[in-house]
Amino acid sequence: MVDWTLYIQSNPKVLYGKPIIKNTRISVDLILEKLAVGDKFDDLLDAYPNITEKDIYACLMFAAFSIKNEIVYSIAS
Repeated sequence: MVDWTLYIQSNPKVLYGKPIIKNTRISVDLILEKLAVGDKFDDLLDAYPNITEKDIYACLMFAAFSIKNEIVYSIAS
């Protein structure tokens, strides 16, 4: 399992603070969107030679962590 905290960062001066792969301007949501539409790891590695397979797994782990730790508030109906 990849420790996403080693690969993902957020800096208000880069992409308005969106989570990105460290030392890049590639956002986590971009990677997730590309995977969701069917891009393969190899496609991403070819398109973005500055990232690694571990970076992609870190994006997935970050997404899982974010969903798992999301606070849900019920809305009265």
